Amino acid sequence: MSRDSHARTTDKTTAAVIGGGPAGLMAAEMLADAGVAVTIYDRMPSLGRKFLMAGRGGLNLTHTDEIERFLSRYGAAADHLRPAIAAFSPDALRAFSEQLGQPTFIGTSGRVFPKDMKASPLLRAWLRRLSGKGVKVALRHTWTGWDAQGRLLFVDGAGAARTIQADAAVLALGGASWPKLGADGGWAGILQRDGIAVSTLRPSNCGFLADWSDLFRDRFEGQPLKRIALSFAGQTLRGEAMIARSGLEGGGVYALSSALRDAIEQTGATTLTIDLLPDAPLDELTRKLGAPRGKQSLSTFLRKAASLSPVAIGLAQEVSRGKLAALAPDAMASLFKALPVKLTGVAPIDRAISTAGGVAFGETDENFMLRKKPGVFVAGEMLDWDAPTGGYLLQACFATGMAAGRGAASWLGR
Repeated sequence: MSRDSHARTTDKTTAAVIGGGPAGLMAAEMLADAGVAVTIYDRMPSLGRKFLMAGRGGLNLTHTDEIERFLSRYGAAADHLRPAIAAFSPDALRAFSEQLGQPTFIGTSGRVFPKDMKASPLLRAWLRRLSGKGVKVALRHTWTGWDAQGRLLFVDGAGAARTIQADAAVLALGGASWPKLGADGGWAGILQRDGIAVSTLRPSNCGFLADWSDLFRDRFEGQPLKRIALSFAGQTLRGEAMIARSGLEGGGVYALSSALRDAIEQTGATTLTIDLLPDAPLDELTRKLGAPRGKQSLSTFLRKAASLSPVAIGLAQEVSRGKLAALAPDAMASLFKALPVKLTGVAPIDRAISTAGGVAFGETDENFMLRKKPGVFVAGEMLDWDAPTGGYLLQACFATGMAAGRGAASWLGR
């Protein structure tokens, strides 16, 4: 996709956007607004499938954090993402949603949601607007790379090979989580074969494995641990967790997932500390646990004296290997305040909320164009950044999609 190739085009300038999630749709809108003829290619039967999945529990679009705190959520990638997020800020994303008929509100902890809490109305309105701007869609098209002339190669839904000539392309194929929704990470090998550095795709905002006993697993699978505090590597946060059949999941775990994942990759296992009663001072809890139990079972006593849920008691029994009843009140209180849960692995990437890794920022210019592939831009989760849930994931997808779309339009001279 050299400048000469698009300069020779006699028809309207064309662009291919590969991937129909938020990053791809935003790139398509920017290109269409610049007068470019845009076609979105997606391997699924419909667009935005993972976006819709993200909205099942309430679509967390962005966050109201002060900007420096907001950017800090992206760790080492913050400076690379700063210009894109400055150009399309959390406030701009809220205004964008309102333009599509989906006003937003600020929820707990500063999270921002559409008022109806769903992704589908926003996506439908957005697709109607894109259609009105002339954006075309080609579904069931799997991208397989480029031919010797730099043309895009696809396999369509019938299994037939297709070659597409476009003057510019935006790659927005997502990461590698939830492949059944479209993002399978298959693009990494394609880019690596062309000498483009891609960091290994790893699960993020994910669950972790633990060696539960059969008794604990069968009794407590699917039950939540509420109003707890989780600590790891010097970071402590309030949240929830859920006992999964193979380990631990839930928002509190996801928020610490990057550090937990890195530790497990280095040593094979790590320990997460859980305070089951973060609002109870240790001395007060010790006093309550020192009261006479009478004829009550241990579980009944702990439920009444310490307000512990059955699943919390069960987890403490699991960690203490059934020796909870033998502990003195002070030792028992200390255990409840700092329960060490050994994590033995990371849950599979196909069930993670997002992925870390991707195209190294050194491979792109300031507009996310691949230096080794002029006219080809990258956006969204394909880039090498990582962030917790809370609105940061979608914000970066929207913002980098806009930056890549505008960059492609600028490169095309539009």
